Amino acid sequence: MLHFLKIYLLPGAILQSVMIGGGYGTGRELVEFFTRHGMGNGLVGMLASTVLISVIFALTLALSNKFKAHDYRTFFKLLLGPGWFTFEILGVMLFVVVLAVMGAAAGEIIYQQFGIPAIVGGIVMLAAVVTLNFFGRDWVTRILAFWSVLLYSVFIAYFVVVVGSLESGDISEKFAWEFETGWVTSSLQYALYNVAGIPIILYAAREIETQRQAVSAGLVGGVIAMFPGILFHLSFTGAYPTVLEQDLPVYFMFENLDLPLLQACYLLVLFGTFIETGAGNIQGFIERLDNWWRERTGAALNRLNHAAVAAIALLLSGALSVFGIVDLIAEGYGTLAWGYLFVYLIPLFTVGIWRLAR
Repeated sequence: MLHFLKIYLLPGAILQSVMIGGGYGTGRELVEFFTRHGMGNGLVGMLASTVLISVIFALTLALSNKFKAHDYRTFFKLLLGPGWFTFEILGVMLFVVVLAVMGAAAGEIIYQQFGIPAIVGGIVMLAAVVTLNFFGRDWVTRILAFWSVLLYSVFIAYFVVVVGSLESGDISEKFAWEFETGWVTSSLQYALYNVAGIPIILYAAREIETQRQAVSAGLVGGVIAMFPGILFHLSFTGAYPTVLEQDLPVYFMFENLDLPLLQACYLLVLFGTFIETGAGNIQGFIERLDNWWRERTGAALNRLNHAAVAAIALLLSGALSVFGIVDLIAEGYGTLAWGYLFVYLIPLFTVGIWRLAR
């Protein structure tokens, strides 16, 4: 049973962990790319993104499994040859923006909930991420998988409560179909920059043995990663369009529910997602550094080196968090998305499929 979970569910759970803290755990990312186009258009856009992410995940795992490429440096040498470093340039830029978004969101929550200066949230997150990366891949993988289960439990409870408070008239009125084309571009952008996390978390797919397992894990993993986001979007129905103006839409929804215990659970889980997203992304970068250092010296970096990498990355991204979560998501994510179209998506569907077919 454990072997089954590691093959078919673990990659999706780790991808979700990496994706969620960078924006959709707060709901801001979902509002920016989906909900602002209307409830009906937003839902179609989320379903389209889910399909695209699942297909890309499946192809990537199949290629990774066939060539035993379990870090992004090795993987992109297969796709881009000498140009593999172009993904790393984009990856580092996105990585810093993601960490900055988490720092801004953590600080905002700490301030709104407890009146404590925002910098305290960043310091707590820094200490937790550095500690987790110090203990290495096995601990990162276990914690991310466990937290994904806990996160699902809290989010489903939240969704049930919200849906129970809605009236049928609200649902039919808010989901009235008014077609517009903006959601097409937004859903493509959303998928493009989120799939950037897939090569980063290839370390979670080491248990996969066959191509059938790889494809199945990828298709299931895309659904696992996106399902909580779909629930969040649907839950915004009762507060639409007011929810569009909120920096932390899900937090706003919890305040309106007036359920202190559930809200406390959400805050605990959300803060945990910031930590796991940071740790998961940094672990992918560490895997790449370990592989490079092993080629040069025959041994991987030690734990103190891993912790130092995590600390430096978080300190650099902390400077960006002053721009605020809304601006970071709207400008940073949307702009970087198009880079991944040329560096990752097009090579995957051309060179990647050709290598698999051979």
